[in-house]
Amino acid sequence: MAKVITDKKLVDELLSRGVEKIYPNRELLEKKLLSGAKIRLYCGYDPSANALHIGNAISINKLAQFQKLGHEVIFLIGDFTGMIGDPTDKKATRQKLTRKEVLTNSRHYQAQASAYLDFDGGNPAQVLYNSAWNDKLTFKDLIELSSNFTVQQMIQRDMFQDRLKEARPIYLHEFLYPLAQAYDSVTMDVDLEIGGNDQMFNMMCGRDLMKSLKNKEKFVLTLKLLTDDAGSKMGKSEGNAVFLDAKPNDMYGIIMSWPDGTIPTAFELCTNVPYEEVKKITSNLKTSRANPRDLKMHLAFEITKIYHGEKLALEAQENFIKTVQNKEMPDEIPGHKTNSSSINIVDLLVESKLAPSKNEARRLIEQGGIKIKEGNNDFAVVKNANLTIEIKKGIIVQRGKRQYLKITK
Repeated sequence: MAKVITDKKLVDELLSRGVEKIYPNRELLEKKLLSGAKIRLYCGYDPSANALHIGNAISINKLAQFQKLGHEVIFLIGDFTGMIGDPTDKKATRQKLTRKEVLTNSRHYQAQASAYLDFDGGNPAQVLYNSAWNDKLTFKDLIELSSNFTVQQMIQRDMFQDRLKEARPIYLHEFLYPLAQAYDSVTMDVDLEIGGNDQMFNMMCGRDLMKSLKNKEKFVLTLKLLTDDAGSKMGKSEGNAVFLDAKPNDMYGIIMSWPDGTIPTAFELCTNVPYEEVKKITSNLKTSRANPRDLKMHLAFEITKIYHGEKLALEAQENFIKTVQNKEMPDEIPGHKTNSSSINIVDLLVESKLAPSKNEARRLIEQGGIKIKEGNNDFAVVKNANLTIEIKKGIIVQRGKRQYLKITK
């Protein structure tokens, strides 16, 4: 059994770094942690995509910090709640997923989370699935549980108010999502739930239900979100997320494309750089004593290193310097073999997976994001989505600043 560490400095950093709010208050949770009591905590992850992303990594990292101090951590996969779809911040009803889809999406979640969490050893994190208890609920159980909440509680949420004003539908199952998440806390009998500050409502529902059913105090710890300069969340819905299964070059390159304003928060939330160094980075940026580009390269290296190790992170950095800063082509270019002698550029982008859809391929072309190099000629920007490409020896397609693909027949 792991020994609980009660070092005051470590506990103070645990409750400060990346933390926005603690309910009912920080003092009570700090007192419990310093007492040497082992607490049970969790964060849930709904499998709405086939990979976790950097936003998920923020809470996973916080779970790992509690784990290192000897506390019992649960990594909860929401294979039940994921089928409902969390309505938080959504202006339209989310598409419901099947059990097969959520299980397929989550099959690599534990491996991805292991970049932070230890699932072996003397104090392993547990992996649980909330279908284990939610599938067993009867309609009678649901009525009993729902009697602990009011319609007013649910309808007051901003996204529901926005939908009412815009005459958009609100479905009953969306009301039940916070109840399902709340029941997770009760069933697992946790002392603490952590999550992004956008999850506060759902987590507080769990706190209320715990009081009603078990007369137990459940702490809630909300984390800051990774946002851009305008305060918009960086995530999969917003299209600027870094997925944890991204290749080293892609991960490094995407982070380098983030706005400069994300640098201090990203160091605090997404890296294991010592907290005192993070504070210095923030101070230096405010006083213009640091070059944002250099700091962003440091940031991209640190994040890439967590998932791919130092060697591959260094290689990704060297690749970025060569292909983006020095505008050289990489030494090794991946290839794509097509069955056609000639092919429309939009079809080629989709077939080669340089674009996920024809609409996205056309958007990339309209924005000047696609270039083609034939033989010894220089790269030329593709301006016409109706362009037909003759597949000759030496055709190279470039997407953006760092993606290259050699096309052969």
